[in-house]
Amino acid sequence: MNKIVKIALGAALILSVGASTASADANKGQKLYAKKLKDACGMTGAAMAGKHTQGEWEDLHKNGKLAQEIKTICPSVKDDDVADKYLEHYFDFFHKFGSDSGNVPAC
Repeated sequence: MNKIVKIALGAALILSVGASTASADANKGQKLYAKKLKDACGMTGAAMAGKHTQGEWEDLHKNGKLAQEIKTICPSVKDDDVADKYLEHYFDFFHKFGSDSGNVPAC
């Protein structure tokens, strides 16, 4: 019985660590914004994230309109800069620093 409990706890630990590393990251989103979008948008990350509340960013993300909204706010953004592989990170960044969050990014 003791072995089964240890194996179950070990598996749970491995799964939780794996899940957290596979998820998107607001810090990575901030770095991506600074690298790929900041010049095209002509505004800081704080100004960009502050364009919407956290709830509005969530709605845009859930409805699959995040890339479209980024292009609306920043018309000179290239399609490659809002590729699907970046959107989760952008969303986490914008959500964390939305206008009603009280958080201020460093970029």
